Amino acid sequence: MPLVRIDLLKGKSASYRQRLGDAVYEAMLGANVPTNDRFVVVSEHDADNFQFDDTYLGIERDHDLVLIQITWNEGRTVEQKKALYKAIADGLAVSPGVRPENVLINLVEVKKENWSYGHGVAQYLS
Repeated sequence: MPLVRIDLLKGKSASYRQRLGDAVYEAMLGANVPTNDRFVVVSEHDADNFQFDDTYLGIERDHDLVLIQITWNEGRTVEQKKALYKAIADGLAVSPGVRPENVLINLVEVKKENWSYGHGVAQYLS
Protein backbone atom coordinates (compact mmCIF):
# COMPACT_ATOMS: atom_id res chain seq x y z
CA MET A 1 0.00 0.00 0.00
CA PRO A 2 1.63 3.21 -1.03
CA LEU A 3 0.68 6.33 0.83
CA VAL A 4 1.38 9.32 -1.39
CA ARG A 5 1.78 12.82 -0.04
CA ILE A 6 1.95 15.66 -2.54
CA ASP A 7 2.84 19.17 -1.42
CA LEU A 8 2.65 22.36 -3.47
CA LEU A 9 2.00 26.06 -3.19
CA LYS A 10 -1.61 27.21 -2.84
CA GLY A 11 -3.44 28.40 -5.88
CA LYS A 12 -3.87 25.43 -8.21
CA SER A 13 -7.33 24.24 -9.24
CA ALA A 14 -8.99 21.10 -7.92
CA SER A 15 -8.59 19.60 -11.40
CA TYR A 16 -4.84 20.30 -11.36
CA ARG A 17 -4.49 18.67 -7.94
CA GLN A 18 -6.51 15.64 -9.09
CA ARG A 19 -4.26 15.23 -12.14
CA LEU A 20 -1.19 15.26 -9.88
CA GLY A 21 -2.57 12.29 -7.97
CA ASP A 22 -3.65 10.55 -11.18
CA ALA A 23 -0.17 10.82 -12.73
CA VAL A 24 1.58 9.49 -9.62
CA TYR A 25 -0.88 6.60 -9.30
CA GLU A 26 -0.50 5.65 -12.97
CA ALA A 27 3.29 5.63 -12.60
CA MET A 28 3.09 3.46 -9.48
CA LEU A 29 1.06 0.84 -11.34
CA GLY A 30 4.16 0.32 -13.48
CA ALA A 31 6.13 -0.41 -10.29
CA ASN A 32 3.88 -3.33 -9.30
CA VAL A 33 1.50 -1.40 -7.09
CA PRO A 34 -1.85 -3.23 -7.08
CA THR A 35 -4.80 -1.78 -8.96
CA ASN A 36 -7.08 0.30 -6.71
CA ASP A 37 -4.30 0.70 -4.12
CA ARG A 38 -4.66 4.46 -4.24
CA PHE A 39 -4.22 6.61 -1.15
CA VAL A 40 -3.16 10.18 -1.96
CA VAL A 41 -3.08 13.30 0.20
CA VAL A 42 -2.55 16.63 -1.55
CA SER A 43 -1.59 19.55 0.67
CA GLU A 44 -1.31 23.16 -0.39
CA HIS A 45 0.84 25.66 1.45
CA ASP A 46 1.27 29.41 1.71
CA ALA A 47 4.61 30.62 0.35
CA ASP A 48 5.82 31.24 3.92
CA ASN A 49 5.37 27.53 4.68
CA PHE A 50 6.82 26.10 1.46
CA GLN A 51 10.55 26.61 1.52
CA PHE A 52 12.96 25.18 -1.04
CA ASP A 53 16.24 25.93 -2.77
CA ASP A 54 15.57 26.94 -6.35
CA THR A 55 18.95 25.73 -7.70
CA TYR A 56 20.03 22.77 -5.54
CA LEU A 57 22.16 20.31 -7.58
CA GLY A 58 21.99 22.71 -10.53
CA ILE A 59 18.27 22.10 -11.12
CA GLU A 60 16.24 25.26 -11.80
CA ARG A 61 13.03 25.08 -9.72
CA ASP A 62 10.29 27.68 -9.47
CA HIS A 63 7.00 28.31 -7.66
CA ASP A 64 5.40 25.32 -9.42
CA LEU A 65 7.57 22.86 -7.45
CA VAL A 66 5.74 19.66 -6.50
CA LEU A 67 7.09 17.59 -3.60
CA ILE A 68 6.04 13.94 -3.73
CA GLN A 69 6.67 11.50 -0.92
CA ILE A 70 5.70 7.87 -1.38
CA THR A 71 5.69 5.48 1.56
CA TRP A 72 5.51 1.91 0.31
CA ASN A 73 6.65 -1.63 0.96
CA GLU A 74 10.33 -2.37 0.66
CA GLY A 75 11.66 -4.73 -1.97
CA ARG A 76 11.77 -2.90 -5.30
CA THR A 77 15.00 -2.72 -7.26
CA VAL A 78 16.98 0.41 -8.02
CA GLU A 79 15.94 0.02 -11.66
CA GLN A 80 12.25 -0.04 -10.68
CA LYS A 81 12.72 3.09 -8.59
CA LYS A 82 14.49 4.93 -11.40
CA ALA A 83 11.72 3.93 -13.79
CA LEU A 84 9.15 5.20 -11.29
CA TYR A 85 10.88 8.59 -10.98
CA LYS A 86 10.93 8.97 -14.74
CA ALA A 87 7.34 7.80 -15.18
CA ILE A 88 6.13 10.30 -12.57
CA ALA A 89 8.07 13.21 -14.09
CA ASP A 90 6.95 12.27 -17.62
CA GLY A 91 3.33 11.81 -16.55
CA LEU A 92 3.22 15.12 -14.71
CA ALA A 93 4.75 16.88 -17.72
CA VAL A 94 1.85 15.61 -19.87
CA SER A 95 -0.87 16.40 -17.33
CA PRO A 96 -1.16 18.76 -15.56
CA GLY A 97 1.94 20.22 -17.23
CA VAL A 98 4.60 20.28 -14.50
CA ARG A 99 8.15 20.92 -15.68
CA PRO A 100 10.36 17.91 -14.82
CA GLU A 101 12.69 20.28 -12.96
CA ASN A 102 9.81 20.97 -10.57
CA VAL A 103 9.26 17.34 -9.55
CA LEU A 104 11.01 16.27 -6.34
CA ILE A 105 10.33 12.68 -5.27
CA ASN A 106 11.19 10.93 -2.01
CA LEU A 107 10.58 7.22 -1.37
CA VAL A 108 10.15 5.84 2.14
CA GLU A 109 10.32 2.05 2.31
CA VAL A 110 8.72 0.13 5.15
CA LYS A 111 8.13 -3.50 6.07
CA LYS A 112 4.69 -4.92 5.31
CA GLU A 113 3.99 -5.32 9.01
CA ASN A 114 3.82 -1.52 9.31
CA TRP A 115 0.40 -1.21 7.64
CA SER A 116 -3.15 -1.55 8.86
CA TYR A 117 -5.85 -1.01 6.22
CA GLY A 118 -8.58 -0.80 8.81
CA HIS A 119 -10.18 -2.57 11.77
CA GLY A 120 -6.88 -2.34 13.67
CA VAL A 121 -5.58 -5.39 11.83
CA ALA A 122 -2.22 -5.85 10.09
CA GLN A 123 -3.77 -7.38 6.95
CA TYR A 124 -0.45 -8.29 5.34
CA LEU A 125 0.39 -10.46 8.38
CA SER A 126 -2.95 -12.26 8.58
